[in-house]
Amino acid sequence: MKLSYAIKRIGVFFLIIWLAVTLNFGLPRMMPGDPIEQRLALITAFDEYAATNIAEIGASYRKQYGLDKSLVNQYFTYWADLFRGDMGVSMSDFPQPVAQKISAAMPWTIGLITVATILAFAIGSLMGALLAWKRAVKYVLPVMPIFMVLSAIPYFLLGLLLIFSFALVYTIFPLGGGIKIGMAPSWEWEAVVSIFKHGMLPALSIILSSAGMWGLGMRALMVTNQGEDFMHLAEAKGLPESRIFFVYALRNAMLPQITAVAISLGFVLSGSVLVEVIFNYPGVGFLLKQAISGKDYWVIQGIVFILIISVGVTLLVVDLCLPLLDPRINYQKK
Repeated sequence: MKLSYAIKRIGVFFLIIWLAVTLNFGLPRMMPGDPIEQRLALITAFDEYAATNIAEIGASYRKQYGLDKSLVNQYFTYWADLFRGDMGVSMSDFPQPVAQKISAAMPWTIGLITVATILAFAIGSLMGALLAWKRAVKYVLPVMPIFMVLSAIPYFLLGLLLIFSFALVYTIFPLGGGIKIGMAPSWEWEAVVSIFKHGMLPALSIILSSAGMWGLGMRALMVTNQGEDFMHLAEAKGLPESRIFFVYALRNAMLPQITAVAISLGFVLSGSVLVEVIFNYPGVGFLLKQAISGKDYWVIQGIVFILIISVGVTLLVVDLCLPLLDPRINYQKK
């Protein structure tokens, strides 16, 4: 890989970040309605005293969020705040910083979605590879159709079925939440067990609904690779079956899969919103749903910004690492 390509790719990365952040700034301000007026209407509906001071409260809100300045001034202030790590203040939980709310929800989403995505990728890819390997078909063939049927069910609907089966009919797991009520997250054994039990059903809904698709994609790649010349050469050399399977077939088939799972992991911070909502799981997806419901534009902007950075960095790392995984990849012009 040439240094010029790496520099060019990094430059494209910063251009994409700039465009995405600009859209993230502009789109909420193009939406109909005034978020401050909406918030004031909600306050006056529950507080009669606030109605007599509505003008002062509105002016205070606008000054706090910088809406009393020109749009150009707001844009440059927004960039300056981002460089300092300041994403603003939540409107629904004023004056709690947005960064504090996101940082509190982020570990839950990273722990749940990352583990579930990696497990689904590993299980599905291994089953798909074995399904395409003629010597192992008989061991995987009875199991794969089950995963394919489950993959046709949306993960949020599968989550409801899991809740009904294992939380209502058989009370094996809790209905929802991230940890037992009244218990704080910690590394103590009781807290770890509680977190594991609360995360089991959400993770299972993601794994069961996506492992089949990973397996189907892996099978197609393995079938394609088995017709390649390097596979025939490996068999002609008399190499062990395990070496041919893992080093020649599986390794080469994994490259597109790795790209796909890297992109999937880039969206981890957005969470599987509906899964977190169904299970009341306290992650970023559930926080995003609350922010949309409460019209908390600053929290929405903060979550979208984190998503932009995570996806952009993931794609950049994939582009720079693929030539290291497969020397055949060459970005030079011929």
